[in-house]
This record gives sequence, structure tokens and C-alpha cells, in this order.
Amino acid sequence: MDQHYKPEEIESQVQHYWREHDSFNVEVDHSKEKYYCLAMFPYPSGKLHMGHVRNYTIADVISRYQRMLGKNVLQPMGWDAFGLPAENAAIKNQTAPAKWTYSNIDYMKNQLNQLGFAYDWSRELATCTPQYYRWEQWFFTRLYEKGLVYKKTSAVNWCPNDATVLANEQVIDGCCWRCDSPVERKEIPQWFIKITAYAEELLKGLDQLDGWPEQVRTMQRNWIGKSRGVNMSFPLASPIAGYQAIDVYTTRPDTLMGATYVSVALDHPVAKAAAENNPELAAFLADNKQQSVNEAAMATLEKRGMDTGYVAQHPLSGEWVPVWAANYVLMDYGSGAVMAVPSHDERDFEFANKYQLPIVQVVASTLDGDAAFDASQWHEWYGRKTDTVTVNSDEFNGLSFEAAFDAIADALKAKGLGDTTTNFRLRDWGVSRQRYWGAPIPMLNLPEGGEIPVPADRLPVLLPEDVELDGITSPIKADHEWRKTQHEGQDVEHETDTFDTFMESSWYYARYTCPNYEGGMLDSEAANYWLPVDQYIGGIEHAILHLLYARFFHKLMRDEGLVNSDEPFTRLLCQGMVLKDGAKMSKSKGNTVDPQALIESYGADTVRLFTMFAAPPEQSLEWQDSGVEGANRFLRKLWKQVSAFKERGSERAVVVDELNPTQRDVYRKTHETIAKVSDDYGRRQTFNTAIAAVMELLNDIAKLAGGSDSHAGVEREALEAAVLVLSPITPHISHQLWRELGHDKAVIDVQWPVVNEAALVRDSIELVVQVNGKLRGKIALPADASREAIEATALGDENVQRFTDGMTVRKVIVVPGKLVNIVVG
Repeated sequence: MDQHYKPEEIESQVQHYWREHDSFNVEVDHSKEKYYCLAMFPYPSGKLHMGHVRNYTIADVISRYQRMLGKNVLQPMGWDAFGLPAENAAIKNQTAPAKWTYSNIDYMKNQLNQLGFAYDWSRELATCTPQYYRWEQWFFTRLYEKGLVYKKTSAVNWCPNDATVLANEQVIDGCCWRCDSPVERKEIPQWFIKITAYAEELLKGLDQLDGWPEQVRTMQRNWIGKSRGVNMSFPLASPIAGYQAIDVYTTRPDTLMGATYVSVALDHPVAKAAAENNPELAAFLADNKQQSVNEAAMATLEKRGMDTGYVAQHPLSGEWVPVWAANYVLMDYGSGAVMAVPSHDERDFEFANKYQLPIVQVVASTLDGDAAFDASQWHEWYGRKTDTVTVNSDEFNGLSFEAAFDAIADALKAKGLGDTTTNFRLRDWGVSRQRYWGAPIPMLNLPEGGEIPVPADRLPVLLPEDVELDGITSPIKADHEWRKTQHEGQDVEHETDTFDTFMESSWYYARYTCPNYEGGMLDSEAANYWLPVDQYIGGIEHAILHLLYARFFHKLMRDEGLVNSDEPFTRLLCQGMVLKDGAKMSKSKGNTVDPQALIESYGADTVRLFTMFAAPPEQSLEWQDSGVEGANRFLRKLWKQVSAFKERGSERAVVVDELNPTQRDVYRKTHETIAKVSDDYGRRQTFNTAIAAVMELLNDIAKLAGGSDSHAGVEREALEAAVLVLSPITPHISHQLWRELGHDKAVIDVQWPVVNEAALVRDSIELVVQVNGKLRGKIALPADASREAIEATALGDENVQRFTDGMTVRKVIVVPGKLVNIVVG
């Protein structure tokens, strides 16, 4: 055995062994318990970054550990290959997006292999291939036939830089999530999938996901936004644009008596009708058209509005209130109108003060510490529902929120102007994008208007890959030959919009179970064997977008009869970011670290070890060059300890009765380490503490006084345990060291070490002794010592007596196995 650790040689040889033996390819095997571990697949941007390395190492550690437990483990990898970055890079580099994407895939796949990830590459998929998106197109047409897909002209978030639509979730602080350009509002025809039809089930299903972080579940609950409220009508003095009344939904009917005006969205038919004879209003609507339709952006938007000149009748008081067009009301949320209660809604309060509209308090605080109502300054309690009582509300005075809710709802129902209902914040999923590099939406536009789905036998609708981009018009929109086709002898046109890329990432995990199946979207036998995914790993930034859409898609596939489970992912781990100098690594900040350079300098195992040791997986990892060097020193130490043991040479097994106290301690430490690492890998998923436990074990091994056969047996068992439990994290060096320790079977095929419970039993224990809570000594006693013996020994300790002499012992507290606290006075 070479005394020097040479990772470049070892890792190349071990990876060759894995390839030669198809070590990670798996098939359906009903004789074994399955385990499906998956990390969110990458966008093929060109090179791996440290965030990728951390994410995929976590998944690989879990996969390898579960395999050693004897399970049939699936860990696939593929490419989330459609999207805007490929278009932008293609324009910049004067190439086609497909060529750029496939080149990046080849490079990044090689990087993943250098890191030693245990992927079943026979299942590799790329979402930009027709073999993949064909079935996505087919599924869309099935949803259309079921009435779960529709097309409508809608106000959308438009990114002028990328020239495409953004989902509400993709607008961050009023800007595009990809390029940070200010987002505008635009009305265009869009395709939607009715995720709202599954809102209740998506909400209830969160209660069953006890393997998910509570933060993610809370984020999804809030996004789905179930609420109990009242639909009510404000009758108009005369019909306007076909409207007899303006309908609104509110969760706060208790504040209805404080409604002093009604606000409608800028694109509400009533506002448009009013603008026909009001040039000033028409100009206002036009000037404010360029704004986001994202609800979060509305919260920080400067509130602007104009009186339409129309009035509506308050449903209970009968008073006439003005109807305003306001830029903070969204047409696609509810009815596109709200009852404005400026005294108890912060947006209405800001708007009313700006335009000097009436503000009437109708809720008072019952807490003494709250300030008095002040119409010129907003206070937090104004919008509160608890610890309040109604005022200035006629017959509804003096009621709590719940009582006022019911009383006012009943009064509205009695007048035929309202009723209690349940509403959701969630909106249908707009899947149309006006870009080229995506899966074509499989619909045909008819010459007389309307559309029909592309027949299944004509799928896939192929996206041409050999194209030139001008950065302005999508090649398929500009290509009249591509657009033209026929259906039943009639000239029709292909839809030129492409799918939102979240469509591809919403079901890829299922296609991995049968990537080469040509008989349908999924081979149900294989899908139902592997699904749901047992462990999913990815960033918390995907909590709403990807994870909600994937849950929705899974339920759609279930209802199509493709899968029999309700949820896609049983357990979810959201890893933290990789930071350097306190900031997230990014090219723009110049603080990135190239994984490739680290692999070449230190080896993949060092990189893997550092990323697992530097922080618990769900916390952010602060990059430190010294930490990488420390990880490398640890692996060299492990290598030298095995090398030194081999030089001494001994095949003696452990004979417990022959062990001296030091050897017995190391023997016990070995099995304590196995127990701890097993718990850290499995239940706790805290890999840093598992590594720390192995480091302690190696330190204890070094303390052994060599020479005897008993010593050699203990040392061999300890070293073998260290190699085995480290193998999920550092698979290359562990593979080689396991061979050096005399084993023919590859370490990946070895069963996880079993804890010998008898070895954990201690003959003696060490207890800390405190006097009035301060450490004053340590005592050693037989493990089975009685409470009386523990107290007597503690009180008799020479150092302890220095702090108890002349004092009255009031109490002696014994915490078994840990400490003794003597209370004196």
C-alpha cells in the first residue's frame, strides 16, 4: 500500500470500476424495499457551481447510506434544459440554443462524474428532447379534453427585456426574477391550467407532509390562501356595461359599515365604460397600464386612482358611495372590485388620505395599550380582528369580529345582497410563454376563431432546433411554414407560444421511473413501484413555484390513472446557500469558487467532505479555504492510519474479555460512532456531526498502545467502521481503503455496520460535580453505582470539599449518567 494519499489516481480508478460494473443502475425489484432519492435537476448553464456540489452531495450521501441498508436505491440525473438563458446565450454567442445546451450538458455531466455521484445514467433525460416533451404535450391535450385547460385574454406580467410573460410568483419586488427588469402589465391571449380546481386538495394534502419543513408548508398554505368571507353586491344607480351592481368579496364584513367608496380595477368593464365619455379618465387608465399585476408588487405601489363619476348603493345603509378606478385593485383577483374601508385597511387608508375621501372608524380596540383612532396616521390595530369591538355600525355596534361577521352576513343574505362563501388566493396557472426555446403548446388555431388540440397521433409538435435568433422574434412565430398545417382538409395554424418551463420540471421525477418507455407518458407499473420519491432535496426558493406545481401535476397524473399515490415527495430537505465573505456566491460579486479547480487540487472526496462538514445541510455554508485544507488533512490522516496498521499486520478479531481499559474504551467508541452516524445520516440528516464523530474515533485509535493482538483486533474493527461510515461521503478513498483492509467486495455492496449493543455498556462512568451550579470536580464510579454511593463519592471529593466546608448541604441533585449538583447555604 502506497503510504501517500493520491486522490487523482484513486478517484479515476474507482470511477472506472463503477462504470465497468454499472454499479448504480437499478431495476424494479419487488423482493427489496425501494428507496428513491432525488436532488432537483440542474439547468445546463455550462459549469457546476458550489451550490450544485452541495445539493448533489447531500443527495448522494443519503442514497449511498440507504443502499448500504440493503434497499433498492434509485438516484437519477437529468437536465432542466429549456428556458430563456439558453436563448440569451445563443444570441450572445451566435449559435443555436440546442447546440449550446447539448454542449453544456456534456461538460456538466463529466463534472458530475468526477465528483463520484452514484447516478443511474441509463435513466438520463433532457427536457428539451422530443422524447420527453411529446408526453407533456399529450398530457396537456388530455387536460384540455377534461376541461382543465382554457384560453383567455388576460392581464399578465410582461418582461420587456425577455419579451415574455411571467407568473405572479416570478415577479420579485416588481421586477423579473431572471433579469431584474421592471415588469409591465399587458393583455394578451394566454393558456391556463385550472390549478384552482385542486386548491382544497392541495391545501389539505399539506397536513400529510410531515416529512417537509414547516416553513415550506406554511408558505404553500399562505399562497393557496383559503379564506372565509362574504360575496356582496353594491347596486348601481343604473346599468353600466351590463352590470346591475358591483360585486365584491371580503373577509372583513364586520367593517362593512365603514365602506365609504368602491374601488374597481383599471381594466374593469365599469372603469372602461366610464372612460368612454371621460377623456381625463381615459388618459389616466392609459398612463397606468404599464404596471405589474403581481399582488405583492401592489402592496408597495404608489396608490393612484380617479373617480369614475358613477355611484353605488351601500347594501345595508342605503347610502350612495362613489366608484373609483384604483391601480391597487387587480382584475384577476376576485371580481376586480373591492369595498373600500379606509379606517381598517392600510391600502384604502393610504388611498383615502391621498384623495381626501371619508374615513369612518367602525372597529375599536379593547386593549388598553392601543392608541386612540387617528384618521391621519395608520396604527397596526386598525386592521386587527382580535381584541376589537364594532362601533359606529348602527344595530351592529358592540360586537366581536365573529359576532359581527355572522350578523352582517345574515343581514346581507336577508336582503338578497350577499352570502357567506369560501375563497382562495390561488390563481390558475398561466403556462403560455412567448419565447422560442420551450416545448410548443400542442394546439391548432382555426381560421374562423377557436382552437382544437393536436391529435395524439401527430405528436410531438417538434420544435425546430437548427435556427437563428435575432433577439426580437421567436423563430417559430416568424416561420410561416412551421406555423401552417392542415386538419381534416382545413388550413389551420400551430400555436406559436411555448410552455412555461415549470411544466417540464413538474413531472420529470416520474419520467425517471421509465425514461425509455414509448407506450405512454408513464409505465404505471414502474412508476407505482418507485413513487413517491422518498427523499427530495433542493433550495427553499422553490417552495411555491416548483414544489406546488409538482404536487398539482402529480394529482393530475393520478386522476389520469398514471400513478396511484397522492403526493410526489415524501420527505423534503431544503439545503442552505453557499456563501463567501458573508454573501451568496455569484459571478457579479466576484466571489465564486470553481469546483473543477478544487477537484484538480484536492480531489473530489475532499470537496464532498468539506461541503458536508462545514454546516448542517439546511443552514447556509460559509466558504473557507482553510476548511477545504482541513478536510484534505483529515483524509490524509485516515490513509496513513490504515497504511500504518497494514504495516504492522494482524488478522486477529476482537476478543472482548482480553481487552484492557484503553482498548475497551476504543471498542465502545467504535460502536458509539456507528450508532451516532446511523442516526445522523438517517433520522437527523446532520452530516457534519457524523463526520465529527468519525474524527473523534480516529483520534482515539491513535491513542492505542500498539503491539498486542487484542490491540490489533480493536484497531481493525475501528478502522473498518470508520471507512464504512465515511463511504457515503468520501466514496473513492473508502473504496480503496476497504480493499487495502483485505476485502474483495466493493464497499458500496457492503451492508451498513451493525451496532453491538453490549459494546455500549460502560463498566464505569464519569460524572461532573457542581456546587451551587458551578463545576467543582469530576468523579468516576462503577456504571451500576447506587444513588447513595454517587452522593457519598461526590461529597467526599477533595476539591468539592473546599467549596462545601463550613456550609450546610441543603440538597444533592443527581442527574443519572451526567452530573451531581450539591446545593449548599
